[in-house]
Amino acid sequence: MISPVKISIIEDKVLSDNWYTLRKITYDKTTSDHHTVRQVREVYDRGNGATILLYNKESQTVILTRQFRLPTYVNGNETGMLIETCAGLLDKDHPEVAIRRETEEETGYKIDQVQKVFEAYMSPGSVTEILYFFVASYTKEMKISEGGGLEEEDENIEVLEIPYATALEMIASGGIRDGKTILLLQYAQLHKLL
Repeated sequence: MISPVKISIIEDKVLSDNWYTLRKITYDKTTSDHHTVRQVREVYDRGNGATILLYNKESQTVILTRQFRLPTYVNGNETGMLIETCAGLLDKDHPEVAIRRETEEETGYKIDQVQKVFEAYMSPGSVTEILYFFVASYTKEMKISEGGGLEEEDENIEVLEIPYATALEMIASGGIRDGKTILLLQYAQLHKLL
């Protein structure tokens, strides 16, 4: 087992606060054997977020979204389009409040009951974000709008209702390549939600 380390921040410099905050942190890391190493890392802070898998046991379907994601485009995703579970930043709200808001904005479904299933750091080597994972059942009666995101945030989100079996096949075929979505679809499979 690796022993705990002691961290001393030497310098915390903001490199950019244009979209979110990119900081360059210089720190000393001292191990239990009193060996100290100075390291410099860049840390991207975009806030914490939440994501949700909407599922319908009766119809054996899930609600997913498709939207353009620039980082995937510049890293080889030819169209930049990504199929994902509904997600968004907390914006200082409690995770349950935030995911209900995001679900309504993005998918058009107004859900009452959500179940938190876990939380995780998704890219801890450089990003501070903790992502809260939820699941919720949905019915056609919960659909109150077309969804698609907020125009003032330049969101252009397509809402997809996909057979659950197809969504699982899309993981293997590369049609679904988003980590949070894969985790929630596999959670549903492991816990026999569908």
